[in-house]
Amino acid sequence: MEKIKIDQGDALIIVDVQNDFLPGGALEVPNSDVIIPVLNRYIVLFSKAGLPVVATRDWHPPDHCSFKNQGGLWPPHCVRGTKGAEFSPELELPENTIIVSKATSVESDAYSGFEGTNLDEILREKGIERLFIGGLATDYCVLNTVKDALKNGYKVFLLTDAIKAVNIKPDDGAKAEKEMIEGGAVPLKFEDIAQNLYE
Repeated sequence: MEKIKIDQGDALIIVDVQNDFLPGGALEVPNSDVIIPVLNRYIVLFSKAGLPVVATRDWHPPDHCSFKNQGGLWPPHCVRGTKGAEFSPELELPENTIIVSKATSVESDAYSGFEGTNLDEILREKGIERLFIGGLATDYCVLNTVKDALKNGYKVFLLTDAIKAVNIKPDDGAKAEKEMIEGGAVPLKFEDIAQNLYE
């Protein structure tokens, strides 16, 4: 496969790499910390090229509808203003990272970075056409962010070396990857990207 060159019109989207989704967190995604060094390499690449880096985050009120004690699926997690809601300190986000907060009101849940946010608006203002998406978790927020990106007409590259699944059922992650790729996302690893203009 010919190496992909990143250029104007491209953006990196890092989905929900927050403490509560990492080992020891309230809603731990197994082995999720292994993707952080990989994401940091993508961040360096996009930053050096002067391209936007976007980080989405769950930013829930304490009584959010997705929490078990409110009748939802999940233990309380990523409550805004708590340590669990912070991005991993290992994730080397640049100072000019665009932060998109989702599921911020009590009654609305959002797995996608586009749902109930101004992410699409931000990207269009910047003339973005291609999105490189990685983060957590493959089978929930990555899946839904990718599906919405495709629906909104973006070309999507799925960073398969920088995603991890919750896997409530053992094959949830694999199924989600298949669904994204069949929907039009192009699977990509770090070594598939041209590291300089001459490759």
